[in-house]
Amino acid sequence: MPAVSSLERAGRWFLDSGIQEPSGGVARFYLADSKKNRPVSTEITGYAASALMFFYASTGEEEYLDRARLTARFLCEHAWDPALRIFPYEHPSPSGESDHLGYFFDSGIIVRGLLSVWRVTKEDRLLETAVDAGRAMLSAFRTDDGYHPILALPNKMPLPRRDHWSRTVGCYQAKSAMAWFEVGEITGDQAVRGAYFETIADALRTHRDFLPGASDPARVMDRLHAYCYFLEALTPVLGRADCAEAYRYGVVKVSRYAREIRTNFIRSDVYAQLLRARMCAACTIPVDKTAAAEEAQWLEEFQAADDDLRIQGGFYFGRRDGTFIPHVNPVSTAFAAQGLELWQAYRSGAAGVGCLSPI
Repeated sequence: MPAVSSLERAGRWFLDSGIQEPSGGVARFYLADSKKNRPVSTEITGYAASALMFFYASTGEEEYLDRARLTARFLCEHAWDPALRIFPYEHPSPSGESDHLGYFFDSGIIVRGLLSVWRVTKEDRLLETAVDAGRAMLSAFRTDDGYHPILALPNKMPLPRRDHWSRTVGCYQAKSAMAWFEVGEITGDQAVRGAYFETIADALRTHRDFLPGASDPARVMDRLHAYCYFLEALTPVLGRADCAEAYRYGVVKVSRYAREIRTNFIRSDVYAQLLRARMCAACTIPVDKTAAAEEAQWLEEFQAADDDLRIQGGFYFGRRDGTFIPHVNPVSTAFAAQGLELWQAYRSGAAGVGCLSPI
């Protein structure tokens, strides 16, 4: 019997682990030590929609498309609040575990997830919800210095900003703005498309100040994850010299910090994002093959091999002082699966590597 690939194992984890509820909503992550899922996250459900479409494109297996349809249906029918024109942070919202909040970053991820399914199924409802949500992001979150990261619902009042990267404005928000680029490309809405380019311009001005951003190595590692979002946001515009230069600079910087910190604390998604960054720019920026091979090897170590289907094939969140952190994470698994698959395709000389958008 042929060996099951890393890609297949990761894909089956999405299908078989129980990380996705029968409704289609996806939990933020699985706590392997206490054997329970965290609450359903609308952001992670959006990521799952994109991930399932990636697995469908990679394998051709209809089960992934069916599950992606279920995921998108949940986002449209349950997660989307048509009166507020926003996706609350978790579902249900509010709850005993979750305040009633809306995140700018999450909104863009969800829009991209819906569009990834729509491109294949052409379901009008998916496009309509994605376009409405993308346009609503502009009106609800815009501020004089970027976009409010978090709004309190239902009145949409911005929460006070804090030191943590996810609670303030920054170059990482450009990843969410990719939703505007995609909506603009589909609809021809130049105002929405222009908002992506405005966000990129702001991020280019500020991104060099984002790292390290903290003295605690663990917080620096978290910021590497966020900074990689900025790099991902540049992938549609790497034909521009200023964007390519920022991309090269960023990859080198993330690689250096990750290698300096990894013995104490490393996040698997940082390895995955760094490997994807190299692969998604391979058409325009030469790949450091030695570094990429190291990152792929280190990343593979995080994929769980276990008889427990809630763990088997997923990727652990990270490792601290040599010990795995017992969280199996949908985003880490999606990023890792895509990064490793792109790396294998690159090594084999397959056409099209370096021309793909990151999940």
